[in-house]
Amino acid sequence: MGLSDFAAGESERRLAPLGRRWAHTRAVAKKARTVATVIAPDDAEMLVAAAYLHDVGYAPELTGAGFHPLDGARWLADQGYERLAGLVAHHSGSRHEAARRGLDGELRRYPDEDSLVTAALVYCDLTTGPDGQSMTPDERLADVEARHGAESAVALGLRDAWPELLAAVAAVEDRLAVAGIGQPT
Repeated sequence: MGLSDFAAGESERRLAPLGRRWAHTRAVAKKARTVATVIAPDDAEMLVAAAYLHDVGYAPELTGAGFHPLDGARWLADQGYERLAGLVAHHSGSRHEAARRGLDGELRRYPDEDSLVTAALVYCDLTTGPDGQSMTPDERLADVEARHGAESAVALGLRDAWPELLAAVAAVEDRLAVAGIGQPT
């Protein structure tokens, strides 16, 4: 079984009961399969696996800190998937929200590779809404603020990360455009 197969199975098992979270995750992973065609072949499966597992920390049985990037990373590290744990821990600028929650020290236990794979995961997550629909990053931010509150740690952390997240999205969009690939849905 490959890494992305493991990730798909675990994600479905843990997130399907959560409804919308599973719809979002499936769509992020579908988008990642397309985006994977414009990154290094050695990283393609890692991107798809990270897309499937980026929100696994929402699974009730994995909740510890109550911060899904950290909870997912802890579980993945316990399973021996260190690189994947780092990608999940640091997806979509989570270090900013972790700082607001006082969890930045714990999050730093997981390496932030700050790579094209990281940018591709940001792109897939920030252009996919909670029901799996395609969204612009600005629509996604507005949605997060509407669901969590504009003054929540989630929304404020996202706003803190916004410049770096938009740069990541732009970098991936550029690669897709060069490859002649439209916006994946």
